[in-house]
Amino acid sequence: MSFDIIGHPAPGEARPFSRATRAGGLVFVSGHSAPHDPARGIQRGATATEQTRAALAMVQSILHEAGSSLDRAVQVTMLITDPADYAECNAEYVKHFPGGLPARHTARFGVPTDAKVAFACIALAG
Repeated sequence: MSFDIIGHPAPGEARPFSRATRAGGLVFVSGHSAPHDPARGIQRGATATEQTRAALAMVQSILHEAGSSLDRAVQVTMLITDPADYAECNAEYVKHFPGGLPARHTARFGVPTDAKVAFACIALAG
């Protein structure tokens, strides 16, 4: 089976994974938190709501690049660092799926970042 890599990591990149892969009529988006690059004035947001909004915007951008969109998502993974943020993340999350909520699971994650939430997804291509 052939597949397309979307967003190869740069040489020496600390995160050794692509942004997404397209295969078998699906787009598989790697886990992404809200963008954060203080040197360029990009802040991920202080609250779980702001970070959820920005992280889902990042996922939407990657899906668009791959020829898909959030409204074609069939499965989403929400990764949170603090279970106390669960309700706040959910309140923002549902706003991004007005046509219906895809299947989802939530897991607690701990990576070397200050992110409160990150998302990965599988969506229909095309």
